[in-house]
This record gives sequence, C-alpha cells and structure tokens, in this order.
Amino acid sequence: MSDTRPDIPTGAATPAGPAVPGGATPAAGPGPAVVRGLEEALAASDAPMRTRGLSCFFSKHHAVDSVSLDFPANSVTAIIGPSGCGKSTYIRSLNRMHELVPNASTRGAVLLHGQDIYQRGADPVAIRQSIGMVFQRPNPFPTKSIADNILAGPRFTRMKLSRTDRDDLVERTLRGAGLWGEVKNRLHAPAGGLSGGQQQRLCIARALSVEPDVLLMDEPCSALDPQSTLRIEDLIQELKARLTIVIVTHNMQQAARVSDFTAFLTITNEGEPGRLIETGPTARIFSAPDDPQTEAYVAGRFG
Repeated sequence: MSDTRPDIPTGAATPAGPAVPGGATPAAGPGPAVVRGLEEALAASDAPMRTRGLSCFFSKHHAVDSVSLDFPANSVTAIIGPSGCGKSTYIRSLNRMHELVPNASTRGAVLLHGQDIYQRGADPVAIRQSIGMVFQRPNPFPTKSIADNILAGPRFTRMKLSRTDRDDLVERTLRGAGLWGEVKNRLHAPAGGLSGGQQQRLCIARALSVEPDVLLMDEPCSALDPQSTLRIEDLIQELKARLTIVIVTHNMQQAARVSDFTAFLTITNEGEPGRLIETGPTARIFSAPDDPQTEAYVAGRFG
C-alpha cells in the first residue's frame, strides 16, 4: 500500500522553460536570457501534475528514490537515463499502474491538480481516465474493430453516449491521433490488421477518447520504423497544445526533438535505487548541463 505522509519532501529539482522549438539542434537552443525568462514563468505557473518525494518499491527492492518533479501544462517532459534506473517504474507510478504489480508499493505523493492520487479513497479507474498511458509496444484489442477500440474506454467508464455521440467521438479521436484519413473507410475492420505505426496511433486515440489531462508514453516508438516514429513525434507536438505529456525514451535525439523539458535519472552505484540527477529545459540539459553525470550520459559516454 502507498504510504503518503504530510511531510513529503519537496526536493531540489525544478524544471524550467521550453527548448528546442521546431526540432532545432539542442546546442542551438534559446539564449540564456530566454531560458531564464521561461524558467521564471514556469516557477510562477501551476503545473497540473507534480510528484513530491516519490519512491517506488518491488517488495523490499527500492527501485526509485524520492523523485520530485513538476510537469507543466501544454508541454512535453522527457525522462531519460540508462536501463534499470527506474524510468518505466516511475512513469507507471504516475497513474497508479505500478501498484498492479504484486508486492509493489510507493511512498510520497503524485499530485494531480493539487490532489494526491494515492490518498485514501481515491478511485484508480478515475485516475487512469485523467492520466492516460501509451505503452512501448502497440496493444490494441486486435479482434475488436477500430471503432470499438476507441469506444472501449468510454464503455468501461460507463459514459452514456448516443449513436451520434459515439460516431463523433470515434472521428474526433482518430483525427486527433492523425489516423482518421487512413482508416475512415474501414472503421469496422479488426484493429489487428493495421500496421505497427497505425496500431500505436490507435492506442493513442484510445487513450484520448476519455479526454485525459495528462498522457504518459513509455518508449512509444521503440518498436516502430523511422517513418512511423516521425509520425508519432509530429503527433506529440500537436497533442501538447491540449495535454501535458510525459515520455520515457532511450533515444537522445528523440528527447531533443520532442521535449520541452528533460529529467535525467540514473543509478550511481549498483544495487542503489534510481535517483533524479538533474532536470531543466531540454536545450540546457543537452548543451550545458550542471551535473557531470548528465553531461556524460547525453554525450554517450555511458548508458
């Protein structure tokens, strides 16, 4: 069970303003004055989701240690770090999917609009409706139709929709995922007949169908070809106009292309939990990080 305490530490990591506009090379990002202004604006903003002193465990194994991060509205935050540092565990704790693993637990707080999603009485189903998730490999319901994949979430949450409402929802979410033009004439065909990239965009559309505030993406392009990856990255840029997006990625170029902020997690010594080392605007993290461990990782010297 989660142990959420009133004296949760606030941590030292404070992300700051966006970088790499339009996919520019990170080193050529905004100048110090621009970044500083964005940092000041962010400091005064109300991020829709925050974690405070969040630690994650698998039974007695301490996987992630006391991570405090803010996720600003209408932005993309990339979480990077070497394999085994707890990136996926951390992101799965953000909508209470971590607790679905036997003997898994958390300590600390995940705040959505100021409310701790781990507080007593919180409804995990409602939380996952507000904080959607897309996984590493596309996982549509393969024998269900494309339309029924979209409607699965609203049906599960018992949304009452008329036939017209259902049709509008299917079209709206498929358009939002950049898929409508490719599938509008085969909405009743099995989703398993789509390509890998189309299936992943269908999964994004399925997550959007319940109108989440936050979208979590755990290595969403790792199983896709370069062309499909580019489409997903373009889609991420479109979606952030109305969502807060958190993406875990091993691909440094992808983090530089799609994210406004970057958070670097790592394990200092074998057997220790993953810890947040540094976070900030993506341009600064990739061109002038404060911590030598961050510099070594983004330069490819380890990981």
